[in-house]
Amino acid sequence: MRVALFVPCYVNALYPEVGEAAYRLLTSLGLDVDYPLEQTCCGQPMGNAGYEKDAEPLAERMEALFANYDYVVGPSASCVSFVREAYPRLTHHDDNHQCLSSRIYEICEFLHDVVKPTSLKARFPHKVSIHNSCHGVRLMRLSAPSEENVPYYSKLRNLLELVEGIEIVEPERRDECCGFGGLFSIEESAVSARMGHDKVQRHLATGAEFITGADSSCLMHMGGVIEREKLPIRTKHIIEILTAQE
Repeated sequence: MRVALFVPCYVNALYPEVGEAAYRLLTSLGLDVDYPLEQTCCGQPMGNAGYEKDAEPLAERMEALFANYDYVVGPSASCVSFVREAYPRLTHHDDNHQCLSSRIYEICEFLHDVVKPTSLKARFPHKVSIHNSCHGVRLMRLSAPSEENVPYYSKLRNLLELVEGIEIVEPERRDECCGFGGLFSIEESAVSARMGHDKVQRHLATGAEFITGADSSCLMHMGGVIEREKLPIRTKHIIEILTAQE
């Protein structure tokens, strides 16, 4: 299978180490991975703000750039879910077109559901609290939504259990929003900051050394709370843990 690595623009700009870790992890599992250098924003900021016309050229560009790959994989549940949900509408193709939305996966979803590794060459001897992002839970189904009467599952936990030395915990109200919410954090900054504080406190209560999750935007938001309040906990993207060699 030919796999293209999609690294969202904010990850590329602010957390390039996450994109690098994603490439290392996928290639270590024997996959044929390519990183198209011409990729850029998927259009989510414009689309979420209501400017879908401005997002359309970016969607068409992404469609063309990733047309010849079996799978497109990205380390961001929010960006991948935008492509899945919005691209069929934004690209105006007929029903016979194989839209990118049908071939794109969040990287943990791809590993868990498609690759299905039984072991990883990773070691991370730390206590880690899982952060379940809203997009990850409710759009990507990376874990069981607490509001639904379904058996508990967590694809993030299943992958982390492959890491040597790790201790995994989850906070109280495990899938409550951290308060980032993209534009919400700008338009309702006071509410967003308070939600971030509350969420970090619940992670702290687990005794964890690290908060981990599949969305860098959530980790960035909580990281800001941690830095501002000088709290004894850190954030780390799950892909960095799945490739760790400590």
